[in-house]
Amino acid sequence: MATDAWRQARDATVSLWRRVHPERVPAIEAELADVRAEVIAAREEGDPQAEEDLAADWQRRLRRLLRDDPLLADELRRVLDEELNPLLAPAEQTRIGIQMTATASGHARIYQAGRHQTIREA
Repeated sequence: MATDAWRQARDATVSLWRRVHPERVPAIEAELADVRAEVIAAREEGDPQAEEDLAADWQRRLRRLLRDDPLLADELRRVLDEELNPLLAPAEQTRIGIQMTATASGHARIYQAGRHQTIREA
């Protein structure tokens, strides 16, 4: 992880926490330093699973942040799209989201939902 890119990602993440939970900033800064060391070690050891686990941990943190304050959705999307995603290599810049694809033939029915779905048939 390049030093400049890491600093920018760290600053963007700390800035988000500073706006929503300023009392947690020192802990977030320390945790980000630990994560960086773990990512570097995982890459040196050729352990992509460890790196994926660390990413999943931060995804859970961001989901909890959003769960606790749904009004942060626009700000979180802005930070991800404008500050964090551009720091990734082009091959890694995939938009996080859900993509659903379905193909039906004959008399088949397809029901897809990104959340809750109720189907009532008469």
